[in-house]
Amino acid sequence: MPNLTINGQSYFADAPPDTPLLWVIREDLRLTGTKYGCGVGLCGSCTVHIDGHAVRSCAVTVGSVEGALITTIEGLSPTGLHPVQQAWIEHQVPQCGYCQSGQIMQAAALLSQNSNLSEQQIVDGMNGNLCRCATYSRIVGAVRRAAEIMNRAAEITHEGASHG
Repeated sequence: MPNLTINGQSYFADAPPDTPLLWVIREDLRLTGTKYGCGVGLCGSCTVHIDGHAVRSCAVTVGSVEGALITTIEGLSPTGLHPVQQAWIEHQVPQCGYCQSGQIMQAAALLSQNSNLSEQQIVDGMNGNLCRCATYSRIVGAVRRAAEIMNRAAEITHEGASHG
């Protein structure tokens, strides 16, 4: 029975080690913000963070992530106001909303690596997360806005530290 750490809590997965992580997240733990899309890791709807990296949870087994830190959309921010979530609201990104948790998780992982991205780097970094409603221009705009929010917060923190 694999022991998983999801959103800071420890769980024993009552599933065979070859079970896709997505099924444990959605069906056993009832964390339904992570969506089932294609089931083969191509659409990005099931994206979660594993040790800070965006990963398709339908293509990862629970046995392979034992001991890793797993974050779902529910665990991204305790207040639901991660900079990416704030930007998503500002830019009114979702239409149907089905892909949005995967899009947000992909964007958050991308920006955690580098928050000074060009538009092309954003497009490349979000590639593979499919949106049936084709809100791609809003997604790129929201990722750019999230980067601005993150960079401004870093500036304020740096200014505060240098004045202390």
